[in-house]
Amino acid sequence: MIRIISALVLAVAAGLCSASEQPIQLADSAPQQHVVVPGDTLWGISARFLKEPWRWPEIWRMNREQIGNPNLIYPGDVIILDRDASGNPILRKNSATSSSKLRPRTYSEPMVQAIPPIPPNIIEPFISAPLVIEANGLDHAARVVATQQDRVFLSPGDTAYVENADPARQQWQVYRRGKPMLDPADSKVILGYEAFYLGTASQIKPGSPATFEILTAKQEIGRGDRLVPAVPPAMTAYVPHKPDSQVDGRIISIYGGVGSAGRGSIVSLNRGTTDGIEIGHVLALERNRAVVQRDEEDRKLEVQIPAERIGLVFVFRTFERIAYALVVQSEGTVEVNDFVRTP
Repeated sequence: MIRIISALVLAVAAGLCSASEQPIQLADSAPQQHVVVPGDTLWGISARFLKEPWRWPEIWRMNREQIGNPNLIYPGDVIILDRDASGNPILRKNSATSSSKLRPRTYSEPMVQAIPPIPPNIIEPFISAPLVIEANGLDHAARVVATQQDRVFLSPGDTAYVENADPARQQWQVYRRGKPMLDPADSKVILGYEAFYLGTASQIKPGSPATFEILTAKQEIGRGDRLVPAVPPAMTAYVPHKPDSQVDGRIISIYGGVGSAGRGSIVSLNRGTTDGIEIGHVLALERNRAVVQRDEEDRKLEVQIPAERIGLVFVFRTFERIAYALVVQSEGTVEVNDFVRTP
């Protein structure tokens, strides 16, 4: 997965230099240089230098000859903060001090990978096996109708009999629908369902029902569980950018069933492609607060406090009405019903 992400990323970035509305602003404590270490990401490095880390395609694009594509940055490289002829900040790789001994010349070696844009180990499960299913996503999905020797649950190597399976598809993923995910703006609107990813199965004999072999099982699989065709993760360029229009959405769930999140957590948003959300969108996390006060007659009064910026999220997968986002910055905790808006 790391290789997929880092191999794609920023051929697009060279064309992304926006005629931005404001000049790039450096972080207050921006260093003069940074030595790349294993575990670094393009976002993390940019956050050291920029107040708005999502604008890293601009600051790296300005010096193509020296830094080229950011996916060519490896542990051991030294990134220098510099200025161009017009005084605009640029980043360049200091080839004189970068240690070529820290990595092999052949970059396909599995032990040394170019640094990715965002942490691949965190988002990989949500790319290969989505844990949110859209409202009608399982209505017509294939379904386990019988099990081997009438077993209650199935394990790897067991046989399942499945109806409504496309005979042209061999590899499948198995799910069980969980609780509904409601739109905070209208509790009657179901945006999707939590999906419990159970494992994988292979169709070994088409028919009605078709015969399947269970390949892997994270949880027990039984009658009524649903199957969807396994689709390889899309080859995606994770290029951060600000939405062109105003976004006003909410966090509807935090992965893991917890009530609060922080930096590195995965959240689901109540906005998707139908609302103009794109992969790579960076959204501001905001919290609307109200303070209860008492007047002279001891009556309770609710005073609305202006929205407070509490962090940033990075959208990495979209559906029609829901999106997954990674919390890349947070000040304190992030909670369900916090707002996501155009920064």
